[in-house]
Amino acid sequence: MTAAPTAGPPPQRVEQKGAHRPVPRAHGEEMTVDGETEPVVVKLGVWASNTKSRRDKLTADQLAALAKLDVDWA
Repeated sequence: MTAAPTAGPPPQRVEQKGAHRPVPRAHGEEMTVDGETEPVVVKLGVWASNTKSRRDKLTADQLAALAKLDVDWA
């Protein structure tokens, strides 16, 4: 899984829980991923932290996807 905000499960959690709730870096979320038979643990805190710290490297489409989810730093 990459840190791209338009790929993978993390944006699903943002939609479920809200973009303005802080996510502890150590937090993992069990999610169903397309193509997987069993749920996988996504390290959501790491994904959120890495994506935010690397936001200057995100494409306009990726930033727009995050903004659509109401992520205030996107």
